[in-house]
Amino acid sequence: MHLTLAHIGARPGSKDEFDALTQIYLGRCSAFARCQSEAFRTEEAMLEWLARQQGRTTAVAVLFDSRGRQMTSEAFAAWLGARRDEGTQHIVFAIGPASGWSEPARERAQLLLSLGSMTLAHALARLVAAEQLYRAFTILTGHPYHAGH
Repeated sequence: MHLTLAHIGARPGSKDEFDALTQIYLGRCSAFARCQSEAFRTEEAMLEWLARQQGRTTAVAVLFDSRGRQMTSEAFAAWLGARRDEGTQHIVFAIGPASGWSEPARERAQLLLSLGSMTLAHALARLVAAEQLYRAFTILTGHPYHAGH
């Protein structure tokens, strides 16, 4: 499985401490799946890129959206595990523009997912998403990381 953590906005700078932490979690995820991060200047650029992501299966788009579904870490792990088990090749988790996702983008998504009702800065949302991806994989594999809560 291939995972992409994408966002709309500027590319993180070298002094972005959140990006450094995000990359640590994506690196940890690489033990379970191929992971990458992408930054796009506009929603349209991301949607065009997403349309070009062809494989045996269509890339699954998960858009983080405050109006989306909230899940526990265990439910998110189960959702991710189900996609893996059904043979999904590529999942793109994306954090949208400051003004929110357009209706066409929301319609393209297979899942609208909320990180909670509070608004988070993009860099912090990326970090939380990366940590939850790692946590999901540890839940799926029985690794003790999650059990320590």
